[in-house]
Amino acid sequence: MKSKDAKVFLEALTELEKEKGISKESLIETVEQALLAAYKKHYGEEDSSIEVEINRETGDVKVYEIKTVVEEEDLYDSACEIILEDALLEKKRAKVGDIIKVEVNCEEFRRNAIQNGKQIVIQKVREAERQFVFDKFKSREKDIINGIIRRIDDRRNIFIEFDGIEAMLPIVEQSPSDLYRIGDRLKVYVVEVEKTSRFPKILISRKHEGLLKKLFELEIPEIEDGLIEIKAVAREAGSRAKVAVYSENKEIDTVGACIGQKGLRIKNVVNELNGEKIDIVEWLESPEEFVSAALSPAKVMTVEVLEDQVTARVIVDTSQLSLAIGKNGQNARLAAKLTGMRVDIKTPEAAAEEEN
Repeated sequence: MKSKDAKVFLEALTELEKEKGISKESLIETVEQALLAAYKKHYGEEDSSIEVEINRETGDVKVYEIKTVVEEEDLYDSACEIILEDALLEKKRAKVGDIIKVEVNCEEFRRNAIQNGKQIVIQKVREAERQFVFDKFKSREKDIINGIIRRIDDRRNIFIEFDGIEAMLPIVEQSPSDLYRIGDRLKVYVVEVEKTSRFPKILISRKHEGLLKKLFELEIPEIEDGLIEIKAVAREAGSRAKVAVYSENKEIDTVGACIGQKGLRIKNVVNELNGEKIDIVEWLESPEEFVSAALSPAKVMTVEVLEDQVTARVIVDTSQLSLAIGKNGQNARLAAKLTGMRVDIKTPEAAAEEEN
């Protein structure tokens, strides 16, 4: 490695340490290890004790053989042993039994070391950047992060920047009620972060039920403190959602706490979701009572859980039928998802005809 090139190389490592936060020493050690492997492969000395050393001040690359000092008559393997007479030329106070480093004359290898070193560092930096991105997003998995919309491509995918790192919000994870504009701040839910052979795969969403759950935690201290628990969430993003809440403390008005004084708490959540309607219902241990509550705002006459334990037959007054079912079946569909039951809604007349 030429002295000028070596100096530039070290300066580049110093800059990388400042900009990327990657230890200069770790980069040098990585280059040394890679050059060592390359040397052994090129010169066919896999079994030899070789060391590649980069001078931390000058950047100069040297290759050494590691040898044990022996008496001439005891020399058995010149690849890893050196007689005392020759050892004294390398180290003035060498004595039998010492381990010394003998420099190898390999000018061609040293000349190419700078180019090899550059490629190794580039690869190491890329790996470190990928690991940094993975660690950063992995630590926020199943949580909300806040970013700025930087661009929107022709397929309507949204590219959001989070502290200098960009992630894509695909169209399938966008809420129909959202209006995306470049420069706007946006909260998204980190669904999953997966390490791949290239850049980490980061799935973010505005449709996921986890976003609604986390927004409740942010807005409602009782949920954040564990006094109120979110038992279930059912959501059709951009339109309507149902959230079942529960508290072991019977003195806490779970639904009222989530709504907040003058509806402020739930209003903040609704505003973040751009007008998505949210029904808050009390989670009840009795499946019949829970299904009845989940069909709110409709008033239910009776609920019967059938023998299969997964179907609930619901009877509502004729005047409540359309409300219970909801527009395009949405209310019934969300109630079913919230409770984990199949919900069969009928009027008393329809139920009587079925029995007959």
